[in-house]
Amino acid sequence: MPDPPLEQSGSVVVGVDVGGTFTDAVVVTGGRIVTAKVPSTPDDQSVGVVQSVLLALARAGLTPRQVTRFAHGMTVGTNALLEGTGAPIALITTEGFADVIEIRRQDRAHLYRLDIHHPPPLVPRARRFEVDERCGPLGVLKPLDENSVDVVVAAVRQSGVEAVAVGLLFSFIHPEHELHIRGALRAALPGVHVSLSSEVLPEIREYERISTTCVDAHLAPVLGGYLDALGTRAREAGLPVPAIMQSNGGLIDLDAAARHPAWTVLSGPAAGVIGAAHIARFVGIPDVLTFDMGGTSCDVALVEGDPARTTQTTINGHPLHLPM
Repeated sequence: MPDPPLEQSGSVVVGVDVGGTFTDAVVVTGGRIVTAKVPSTPDDQSVGVVQSVLLALARAGLTPRQVTRFAHGMTVGTNALLEGTGAPIALITTEGFADVIEIRRQDRAHLYRLDIHHPPPLVPRARRFEVDERCGPLGVLKPLDENSVDVVVAAVRQSGVEAVAVGLLFSFIHPEHELHIRGALRAALPGVHVSLSSEVLPEIREYERISTTCVDAHLAPVLGGYLDALGTRAREAGLPVPAIMQSNGGLIDLDAAARHPAWTVLSGPAAGVIGAAHIARFVGIPDVLTFDMGGTSCDVALVEGDPARTTQTTINGHPLHLPM
């Protein structure tokens, strides 16, 4: 359901966008829009978020306790992918499929230029591990071998990674083996994040599903740490815990965003397009071109009535197959 008009509801709505250079806050209340801009704080982006919100509230003559809704769009995940600052990860997959993320679709990075190459996979060959199992579309063809799981878990522990992506053949239909492996990893490595392809992207096509799961694991420690700090700082400042913008333009709670950061990779750009489309409809202009430039990336969208949606894109050479 659409929100009631703010001037009638008495709501105080706060929106924040974290970019590579600046962090911007907007307060909407009683028909007024009040903004604030502060430098982003790369060592801990949550510091800049709270600073911007408090500054905007002060300009609006409001207190944190009066905020009824807090929404947050960001490019933290986007920038981590563009700059290669995500966490080192391991990949666990079905025996014989460890090279799926390197083989890709057997296509070249550029059709006519032989000097352009795909970026290295997010997981180097030494950190790709295989378990003895096999599922097909109709069920289990080869039961999961417990000894191979023990060997792989020990290898992951030895590798010292911060997160693990698990992508097994046909797990989008039969996720039991992935769930079992996650249980074994959590028992042996309680501090390590585990991303399952059956949860991140439960659909056919092994390369895209495993690639997206690797992106999810790669970003999880970075984004999880940021969102945890953000939730703590927001509560300490008397603010509601923010809802997080997804790449598809919808909002999810902070904990869900921390569990699956791949869902929020295009959070900031999506928020800009959704906002621009809303304003365009409000003033009666059906076709608009949006332009959103930050310190790290620049995003442009053509909006014809409603924003177009897709289920696939590539960021810095890494395919991402999620609604956006």
